Amino acid sequence: VYSILFSVQNFKDFHMNGFQIDRPIASGRTAEIYAWGDGYILKLFYDWMSRDSVEYEARIARAVYDSGLPVPAVGEVLQVNGRNGLVYQRIEGVTMLALLAKNPARVVADARQMAQLHAEMHNNRKQIDIPDQRSRLRSKITNAAGLPDPLRKKVTVILDNLPDDTSLCHGDFHRLNILIGNQTVIIDWNDATRGNPLGDLARTTVLIQGAVHSSQIAQPPQKAFIRLFHAIYLRRYFNLRPGGEKEYRFWLPVVAAARLSENITELEDWLVEFVR
Repeated sequence: VYSILFSVQNFKDFHMNGFQIDRPIASGRTAEIYAWGDGYILKLFYDWMSRDSVEYEARIARAVYDSGLPVPAVGEVLQVNGRNGLVYQRIEGVTMLALLAKNPARVVADARQMAQLHAEMHNNRKQIDIPDQRSRLRSKITNAAGLPDPLRKKVTVILDNLPDDTSLCHGDFHRLNILIGNQTVIIDWNDATRGNPLGDLARTTVLIQGAVHSSQIAQPPQKAFIRLFHAIYLRRYFNLRPGGEKEYRFWLPVVAAARLSENITELEDWLVEFVR
């Protein structure tokens, strides 16, 4: 596991020097990414993202960084042009998804590496201040408007009977959140929790299988390729952390039900059937 070193003073200096932003180098659902001086980026959130949400992300990111996992260092929350921003260490790399798209022959190595990263994450039991997995899942299931009440009751009973754990769980672990360059780094920890690693593993399964059933993946060969990746990843994970295959299957409907709270319209019918 890489240990990424940074200086808090450097982050403060960059803020005080008032670097000007130009064009974003990337953009996502909640923010745009800008170069910010030498070796840093500014994640500049859209207007509808509250200061509290940004402060929450900063707190989680710092806690995960302190755990020793290979993640970007995080600086201070600031305002630029009336929008809230968060400074991160800049990681030079390409997502695992993009690399795999350019070179499908990487499928075995990348699936095994993703499993290795996930297993190392779940072996991390350093006590840090992040939310509880069970509470987060229960809240999402309660707020999943598309989930029929009979299914809601059933998955809640399942969740209540699944064992607790104290592993560090990412909550959104997939190939777009793995950057590969001079070092391999895991990004986007906003959904991180302490909890059962098999629940986190099931979440990744639901994300991958959901992508197969979405309009993102249209061609049968692409679907088959992703299923192959997933099969290799699962096999390697359970080789690294033996046991738990049966319990993992109980987590699948729970995390699928929780995903319904995210209001992904095109996946709603599929998720309900998956839960059922």
